[in-house]
Formats: sequence, C-alpha cells, structure tokens
Amino acid sequence: MKKILVVIALSSVMFACNNKEKEEAALKQQQLEKQMAIKAVKDSLRLDSFKKAEAAKVEQEKEAKRQAELAAARRAGAASSRSYASSGGSSSGSYGGTQPTAKKKGWSDAAKGAVIGGAAGAVGGALIDKKKGRGAIIGGLVGAGGGYLIGRGEDRKSGRVQPKN
Repeated sequence: MKKILVVIALSSVMFACNNKEKEEAALKQQQLEKQMAIKAVKDSLRLDSFKKAEAAKVEQEKEAKRQAELAAARRAGAASSRSYASSGGSSSGSYGGTQPTAKKKGWSDAAKGAVIGGAAGAVGGALIDKKKGRGAIIGGLVGAGGGYLIGRGEDRKSGRVQPKN
C-alpha cells in the first residue's frame, strides 16, 4: 500500500509539473502573438501615414498645377482684354483664352448676419411688445439691419468685400 501511495504521489507531482510547463509555454505563445499583433498594427499605421503623406503630396502638386493654370489664364485674360481695348472696342472677339470659373463662396457674413439678426429680433420683439405681430415685425427689421451691418464689417475684414475708399 505504501508503494502505491508513493507511486501515486510521484506521478501526481510529475503530472503537476508537466501542466505548469504547458501553461507557461501557452502563456509565452500568447504573449508572442500579442506582440506580433501590436507590431502588425503599428506597421499598418506607418504604412497608412506614408500613404496619407503621399496622397497629400499629390494633392499639393495638383493644387500647384491648378494655381499655375489659373495664373496663366489670368495673364492671358489681361493680355486679351488689353488687345480688346486697343482694337477700339470692336466685337470681333479677340479674347483667346478660357476664363476661369469663380468658385461659389456660399453665404456672405452680411447675409448670415441679416438672417440671424432678423430671427433674433423677431423673437425679441414678439416677447417685448404686447401686440406680438407688430413687435415681431419691428424687431425683425431692426435685428436684420443690425446683423447686416455687423456681417458687412466682417466681410470687409475677410476681404470678400472691398472697403470703400
């Protein structure tokens, strides 16, 4: 019986040690897999940043070409308008280039200010005056006028509208 207990004890000790080694090996394998996954993510991020940088460079080159074309068209337009003026204003069409199309700029600050000021003035006028309709109309007109003046000043600062000399 003692021999059986000794054999069982030794086999359980050996079996327990063997499991730890397997667990440690599995843990090391998991750590290696995590490190490889992290490295793969970092590499892909680097590649993405290189691709983004290349795309930005291509966009800059396209923009530079477009600016050069616009400048050439402006020069050609200025030269043709001079020749048009020197020809005595004849309608023979001496303009030889294509005129660049202007980009739409959206709402001006003056328009935005007028709308916002009008809405705020209408609400304020309706709240203040006892006759809601009259107050809303007066407040809307005053607010729109004030908003337009403020927005027009912003347009002048940004260069959208040339200031009066």
